[in-house]
Amino acid sequence: MNQLLITADRVITGPGGQTVENGAVLIDSGVIRAVGTANELESFASAKIERLRCPGATVVPGLIDCHVHLAFDAGPDPVRAVAEADPDNLLAAMAERAGQMLAAGVTTVRDLGDLDALTVTLREAVEAGKAAGPTILAATAPLTVSGGHCWFLGGEVTTDDEIRERIAHNATAGADLIKVMASGGALTPGGPRMWESQFTLEQLRLVVKEAARHGLGVAAHAHGTDAIADCVRAGVRTLEHCSWRTAEGVVYDPQITRRMVEGDVAVCRCVSGDWRLFLQQMGPERAEAMIGAIRDMRAAGVRFIAGTDAGVPGARFGDFVGMLEFFASLGFSNAEVIDMATTNAAHALGLSDTGRLAPGLRADLIAVDGDPLTDLSALRRVRHVFTSAGCRPLSQRGPRSHPEQ
Repeated sequence: MNQLLITADRVITGPGGQTVENGAVLIDSGVIRAVGTANELESFASAKIERLRCPGATVVPGLIDCHVHLAFDAGPDPVRAVAEADPDNLLAAMAERAGQMLAAGVTTVRDLGDLDALTVTLREAVEAGKAAGPTILAATAPLTVSGGHCWFLGGEVTTDDEIRERIAHNATAGADLIKVMASGGALTPGGPRMWESQFTLEQLRLVVKEAARHGLGVAAHAHGTDAIADCVRAGVRTLEHCSWRTAEGVVYDPQITRRMVEGDVAVCRCVSGDWRLFLQQMGPERAEAMIGAIRDMRAAGVRFIAGTDAGVPGARFGDFVGMLEFFASLGFSNAEVIDMATTNAAHALGLSDTGRLAPGLRADLIAVDGDPLTDLSALRRVRHVFTSAGCRPLSQRGPRSHPEQ
């Protein structure tokens, strides 16, 4: 058995900044066995167990990025980059991007749109220990209308039967969830506008029903206010972007937000590290309207989850913390922001074995220099990353430590 006792100045164990001062975590073959004070765990831990002491550091649950696109290169034209890529070269590039995220402390990612289910192939390589990367949840090809947003990923559907067939195809390919492009988006030239709905309420209900028949939840790309309303009524699990756009500007609907809270629909606002430039390009009026909608949703009790949209232009794979700093700039406490990236994210993604530090959960955790509850930038100073991904099948080798790259 591969055991390791990690000690640090503090261990953040769960929501709301729950902390054990002078804490310790005992991990064994990819699983957390005990969490407590260093004195408690030292008192019963065998002298033969390997120790890793991290003075000046905080141990935090592994971070979760709920919205990435590993097939995109974050360059100015990711559409062409995907369309022209050799599959083997693209898979290698995706593995390298996954490694960047792991080095930044991200131990779980949800990929919300790729080509030819390459994320499933990468997920299997990570699980088999053939590639170093976070745990991957794969949506494979997102459902979109003919010529719609991200049509080039292969998920175009028109009829109800085609919706059923695409969902069945994705499930058979190994998808962990279904992604639907409920509205248009900026990434697709010539497609519907961001505020324009791509599917009817009845079609979205069919998507949710068919996904559930395969045991899968639904993540919905939804910029438009009408699309957001239809997605909430249809019963999607998470709303991606949720920017409340109309042809006239931002139109926030508090009634739909109440239904969102009642239905436990989480919001992944998808903000990358270049958010200051993004706000500048929006202009002060639109930026303030967008920020106001976020604050209104927060006040109403919406569960926010962390997502960078890594892979789209300007959204780099190694800059997870930049997105967290955006929410801190709006008045979210550091504990709230950390919850977005850990406990809230795990709940929204249906993951019961990560997002917290407790006995029996996966040994997904990071050690960072400083205290992120008082200084969020501490999450940039990653000292060690541990993940159970890819370790269990490897003859009891246990969790790996990935030093910062």
